[in-house]
Amino acid sequence: PGTKARGRRRTRRVFAAAPPLLWERPPPPRPRPDPATGETAARMSADRFSLSAEEYLGQSHVLTYLEDAVSQLLEYKEEHSKIGIARFLAEYFTSVKHGSHILFREFSFVQATPYNRASFIRMFWQCFRQIGKNGDLLTVLEYHSLLQLICHDFPLDLAQKAARIILMDDAMDCPMSFVDFLYAFQIQFYYCEFLGSIGIVYQDLHMGKNPNTVIVPTSSIEQCQSPTTETPTQDGVDAAQFYDCVETLCDRYRYNHPSTLSLKQILHKVERVTFFGFLMAIVKHEGINGTLGIVPNKLELFADSEMDQELEKFIDQLLNTPATSRPTHKEPTRKTTHRKTITHRKKVNVESDGSTEETDSSEN
Repeated sequence: PGTKARGRRRTRRVFAAAPPLLWERPPPPRPRPDPATGETAARMSADRFSLSAEEYLGQSHVLTYLEDAVSQLLEYKEEHSKIGIARFLAEYFTSVKHGSHILFREFSFVQATPYNRASFIRMFWQCFRQIGKNGDLLTVLEYHSLLQLICHDFPLDLAQKAARIILMDDAMDCPMSFVDFLYAFQIQFYYCEFLGSIGIVYQDLHMGKNPNTVIVPTSSIEQCQSPTTETPTQDGVDAAQFYDCVETLCDRYRYNHPSTLSLKQILHKVERVTFFGFLMAIVKHEGINGTLGIVPNKLELFADSEMDQELEKFIDQLLNTPATSRPTHKEPTRKTTHRKTITHRKKVNVESDGSTEETDSSEN
């Protein structure tokens, strides 16, 4: 009853605008070494040079971007013929480097490579971080609407799976904080195939199958499935058996899964584990989030001095412009009306903030 009551509470739907000069934002940082694995940049570089040409092209997805660049060039050849092919390719790969190449692109391209997914997650954080900074709570449908502002055909299913990590099945209409949804969405979207496969493994173990007979699947993003419900009378599966199956699965997802040592740390702390309890542990694991390097940790999530300075300059321009260009005709009347409007808005905001604080305190 308490959970359903939360789902019916009113939330303020105040959406932040995209940051100025969004296409000039710096690129997503490269994955940082995982403290748990002791990986170093030198080792990662050595692994790269140990690959064959075919393996490197497959891992880096260079051909994906070359094909997309040629497709874009042919589709808009009349427009790009004026600036030249060399300049177009330079601008295209500059946008890839900065991570802005996924803006307003179709979902098939956004999910095509791990770098595209990381760029999309980071872009989502940059565009709507003000929602979390203001403390607004949104439903999964509202978060999906925000995702569609960047990618028009982004599927609702992926947003719902991210929300299901945080919420119970009977509370999917409850509002969530931006921070909780962001970190859950990061893991769900970036590791979609991996999570879908371990969901199938978990279901087999939960049904009582012998771990030796569990088939570790190979899935695509269209097959990303996870258990929708868990039997209330069951307390999960044996954590050690589950880890053995997950470790086998990791061999098939060499470049797109959390480190096995981090997963081992999670599963060896408990005797039994539920599927969504395991996913929540992955979401909260600082080593896994640090290795991805897509968004900063929670302490630095809203600390962006560069963006704050740009917003302050923009606000100053809005405040100073009327003082120099204000008309002299009927000036007192316009001033009075403007002040009344501001006073009325402040009163509404105070009342709204008061109701929100009361709701939050009741939850705690």
